Amino acid sequence: MLPGSRPAKLLKFNTNGIPATNRVQLWEHHNSKALIPLDIRTMDDAPLQASEVNLHFPSLKFAQVKGSAQVVERNERFIRQNPMGAIAVFFALEGEAFFYYGDGQESLKPGQAVIYDADRPFLRGFCKGLRELVLTIPRDDYLELSGGKPLLKPRVFNFNQGEAANRHMLALAKLVSGTIAGQAQPSPSADLDRAEDAALELLGLVIGGDRSGTGAGYLATARSYIEDRLGDPQLSAAEVAAAVGISERHLTRIFAEAGEPPSLYVLGRRLEQARAMLSDLTQRTTPVGQISAQAGFASQSYFTRAFKARFGATPLQLRKKALLDVAP
Repeated sequence: MLPGSRPAKLLKFNTNGIPATNRVQLWEHHNSKALIPLDIRTMDDAPLQASEVNLHFPSLKFAQVKGSAQVVERNERFIRQNPMGAIAVFFALEGEAFFYYGDGQESLKPGQAVIYDADRPFLRGFCKGLRELVLTIPRDDYLELSGGKPLLKPRVFNFNQGEAANRHMLALAKLVSGTIAGQAQPSPSADLDRAEDAALELLGLVIGGDRSGTGAGYLATARSYIEDRLGDPQLSAAEVAAAVGISERHLTRIFAEAGEPPSLYVLGRRLEQARAMLSDLTQRTTPVGQISAQAGFASQSYFTRAFKARFGATPLQLRKKALLDVAP
C-alpha cells in the first residue's frame, strides 16, 4: 500500500439529460466502474434521479451519492460474478434505509454509518431516496488495520453522537465530505496524500486496530472537535484531548508535529471564521463585538489586536474593504 504513488482521480455522474429508460442501466454501469458493482432497482415508476461524485486514491475510494427511492443488492450469485475484495463504509446523511444481510437486518437513520464487507450478501433500500457518503478500502488493508480480524457482520456507528469512537467516525465523515468538495471546485485542493493517510488512521481508530501511530487520525479528530466548538471561549486543550481519547501531552505533540500548538491552531481558526463573517455581506450590520464573541473570543480588544496582527487590518477596515469590493 503506497499512498500518494499515483494522483487521485475524480469521476462524476448525473442522470440529468439521460433518457428515463436508460438511467438505471447507466447508474449501475457507473457504480460498477467507480464504486461498487450493484444490482439496482427503482421502487416505483418514477424516473430514477441520481448523482455521484467519486474520488479514487491509490488505496481508498471516496464517494458522495444522492438518489431517489431505490433498492441496491449484492446477492451470492452477483458477488461471484462481480467480486470486490473490499470493505465499504456508508455514512447516511439523508433518508432512512433498511439493510438486510446474511442472518439479520438493520434500520439506519441519518447520522449513522455502517461498515460491511462488500463481498458478503446484502440488500439496502431507500424508500424516500438517499444522500450518503461512501468509503471503500481493500480488504487486505482493512485486515491490517483490524489486526487481522475479519468483518463478519455489519458494524453500525452513530457518528453524530458524543462517544469517543464516534468522534473518530464523525471526523472521517467530515474528511470524506470535505475532500470531495475540495476536489470538485474549479481550483481543487492539492493536499490529497494527507487526506488518504488521515482517512486510514481514522478508520484504524474506529475499528480498534493499531496502524502506524503517526497521529494523523487523532489530529483529524481533534480538529473536527475544535471546529464544532470554536464559539466556546472556554474550549481548552484538556477538553479536546479528553474528547479525542488521548493525553493533553500527546495532543500537544501531534499538533506540534503538524506545525503549531493547539492554542495557535484554535486562534487561527477563530480568526479565519471571524474574517469570513466580516466579509459576508449578509452580516454587514452585525456588530464586530458580536462577531468576535461568535468566533469564541472573550475579549473584543484582544480579538482586534490578534486580527490586525494576522491580517494586517482591523476588523472594521476589512469589513469596509469587503463592502467596497462589491460596490458598483
